[in-house]
Formats: sequence, structure tokens, C-alpha cells
Amino acid sequence: MNKTLLGFIKKELLQALRDPRMKFILFVTPIVQMTLFGVALSNEVKNIRLAAIFDSKDTVTRDIYERAIHGGWFVPAEASGAVAQDPFELIRANKADAVLVPPPGGFTRALGRGDAPLQLLVDATNVTQAQAVEGYMRRIVADTLKDDLGLAAPDPPISFDIRVLFNPSLDTSIFMVPGVMTMLMVLTTFVLTQIAIVREKEIGTFEMLISAPVSKSEVIFGKTIPYVLLGMTNLPLILSVAVLVFHVPMRGSFIALMLATFVFVCTTVAMGTLISTFCANQQQASMGGFLFIFPSVMFSGLMFPIDNMPASVQWLSFIDPLAHYLSLLRNIMLKGGDPRTLVSHLAALAVLALASGIASFRRFHTTLS
Repeated sequence: MNKTLLGFIKKELLQALRDPRMKFILFVTPIVQMTLFGVALSNEVKNIRLAAIFDSKDTVTRDIYERAIHGGWFVPAEASGAVAQDPFELIRANKADAVLVPPPGGFTRALGRGDAPLQLLVDATNVTQAQAVEGYMRRIVADTLKDDLGLAAPDPPISFDIRVLFNPSLDTSIFMVPGVMTMLMVLTTFVLTQIAIVREKEIGTFEMLISAPVSKSEVIFGKTIPYVLLGMTNLPLILSVAVLVFHVPMRGSFIALMLATFVFVCTTVAMGTLISTFCANQQQASMGGFLFIFPSVMFSGLMFPIDNMPASVQWLSFIDPLAHYLSLLRNIMLKGGDPRTLVSHLAALAVLALASGIASFRRFHTTLS
């Protein structure tokens, strides 16, 4: 390797690592964030505040309510069992998320008459939660009627044999942790790269680099390669937390995961370098980073499926490096790594890295000229 470039890389690494705060940000913060995000981020619907309006003789409604509470998805809301409470007001006053309302005289007596409507009022300001509540309660009511009264729904003409693959326990962390890994990798590469370059401009040492006996390419590679190396050192740390703490399976090849991470890190470093060429200070760099990261996370498939987006904006996910890396992580770790999927996403990341790198070189040459 070019001695000048090697010396530049050593200088950049020493400058980045001599500050104890930077070491903490690079090697400790990702582990802390991985643990916190892995625990906090969940798409499961839990702790639903359930109220039920019933009297002491309505045993079936009481059993439905108690089964729901003991199931772990629901928690008791205010005024359950109080006949005088208005169920609509309970939801409007934000005292409950769902309210079971039996027919006049009680659900148990209505079952004896053969006409037993059971009403469930659900707060649908959160649509995902409302849909989950409906599904939970249908199952709970059916199980209660079967156990208490021996009643069962008629058999459908077609029976389904359902097998849940790759995550049979439906553990949220197995789905969410790869997304957290993606976020941490982009934060420790993209953000640090652009801030490191802009900091040189802000404190006045950028002019010294220009006047030094180094080529423009050596300046660019010397400022970017160290952050590719630092980004790659973060992978074993966050992967260890994912596998050992959250028990996310690693079914695919570690070499394939390293290759995917390397291409992704090169892409984010190149994009960070490109944005830094438009920024004069760290405030502008921080704003530029926010304008890149926020929509990238939204279109990555981390928060909601890409297929749920309008077709007119789905194309944005194809130029989003986070979307490709997240798909690679989930495919390699959870499914074992499908070759066709790996090739397509790696090719897309390589194209993005190449385009960003070329644009960065041109911008850098214009700035240094």
C-alpha cells in the first residue's frame, strides 16, 4: 500500500481513537443501544386496557374477561364490572382501550335464550392495536364458550394446516433486532464519516491537508478507509449481543454476512463523504445526516412493510441502502441466505456505493481545486 496513504490512515485512526469519548461512542454505545432498542422496540400489541360491563350472575362474561386478563395481552381497565359506567365514555376518556358489553340481562342468560349478541367497543385511534384486539377477543370468546358450555363453531368446509417458518415462536426481537443492527451500523459509519470531514473544515486543518504533499485521492481514501475499518469492528459486537442476548439465530454464512456488511459500510461511508462536501460546519452536517437517515429508516422496511407503501413511492426503497442491508441481514440470519437474494441486494448496494463514491470524488476534487 502507498506509504503516504498508510500514514494518513494511521493518523486518522489515532485521531479518532485517542479521545476516550470517541472510543465510548464507537464501542460501548452500540452495545447499550442494541440492548435498549432490542428490548424497547416491539410490534407486538400488549398491555391493552380492557373493561367489561357485567354483574355477578353473568358468569360467562366474567370468564371471558378473566381469561383475557390472564392471557397476558390485556390488563384491567378502570371500572370493570361496574354496571353504571358508560362504556363509550370509558374509551372517550382514555380509561380503556376496549370494553366488553353484554346484552341486557347478561350474556349468560342470553345464551340460554339462544340469542346472545356480545359487543366489543374498541378504540381505533391506533389501527394496528384495534385489529389485534379484535383477533385476540374472537379467539378468547371461542375458547371460553367451548370450555364453559361445550359450544364450538361449525367446522369449515376447508381446514388449513398452518406452519410458521423461521420464527415459530413469533418472537418480536427476532424480527426487530436485525433492524436495530442496521440502524446502529449506519449511525457509526455515515454520521462519524461526515462529521470527521466537516470538522477538519471547521477547525481550519482542511487547508493544511490541501497544502500537504499528498494527492487528492490520498486525502479522500485517508479520510474514508479508517471509518470503513471502524464500522466493520462494530459488527462482531452488535452481532454478539443479537445472538447471545436476544437469541436471534445465525442460520447463514458468517462470511456472507461480513461481505454484506462491508459493501453496506462502504456505501454509507461514501454517502457520508458526499454529504460532507456540501456542508461547511458540523451543524449543517448534522442536519444533512438527519435528512438522509430519517427517510432512509422510513423506507427501509423496519417500521412497516415496503409492500404496504403506495406503488408511486416504493421505488425509493431501491435507492435506500438501509432497505437492502436489512433484507440481507434478515435473509442471512433468519433464512440461511438465499443466493439470488444475496446477489440482487449486494449488486444494488455496490451500485449505490460506486455512484456515491464517484460523486464524492468529483465533489472533493472541485472543493480541493
